[in-house]
Amino acid sequence: MIKDKLPANLVDSNQKAAVSISVFFPCYNEQDNVERTVEQALTVLKKLNADFEVVIVDDGSSDATGQIADEISRRDSRVKVVHHPTNLGYGAALQSGFKAATKELVFYTDGDGQFDINEMPLLLPLTERYDIVSCYRLNRQDSFIRKINGWCWTKLVCLMFGMKIRDVDCAFKLYKRKIFDSPGRIELSSTGALIDTEILARAIRKGYSITQKGVHHYPRTAGAQTGANLKVLLRAFKELFKLRSQILSGS
Repeated sequence: MIKDKLPANLVDSNQKAAVSISVFFPCYNEQDNVERTVEQALTVLKKLNADFEVVIVDDGSSDATGQIADEISRRDSRVKVVHHPTNLGYGAALQSGFKAATKELVFYTDGDGQFDINEMPLLLPLTERYDIVSCYRLNRQDSFIRKINGWCWTKLVCLMFGMKIRDVDCAFKLYKRKIFDSPGRIELSSTGALIDTEILARAIRKGYSITQKGVHHYPRTAGAQTGANLKVLLRAFKELFKLRSQILSGS
């Protein structure tokens, strides 16, 4: 894991909060990962001396993810939990995370521990110039087929929406919250795997600025991936053409 030194301008020696940030984790059946990833986030945020909150979105997990999340929240009042009564999908989990966020910046990464949250502070200075920091995976630690599918999907959606994004579904992104709750906010409809494409495509249409940065990616050590599920992929393609029609029509 990366142990980068925090940028000096993010640590205020006078103990004032240097940054206001919500960090959230969409989780589905991540009982073996959620506590570790949240504790790592808390450690990083405390070092930043940030005005922060952590949100765990339990997307209808059938394992103990929800119970573990509630226990973490009981131990630390800065952690709150959003529960979906049933599994609503990745997009729905992200939407719940954005709605629950109350700070000036919103960062999310998956609860599976395949990213190192120590790299998150390095994104913060970029928000002085950009509204969105969309990361891409360096040396992606997935199967060859999954990497090919991801590359093809990114090329397809970029072609359809006129974007230049290296890794559209990389789950390591930082946003200004105004994108989701100001008068110029974007309205989201995707509840499945298309959510990242929808956010970026709508943000670009609204004139929000985006930059990109590489982050390291690590093998999953516990739990099972769901993104390559055939049902998930078919749903994404079905939503894709509907979304393109909506965006092109201005709706």
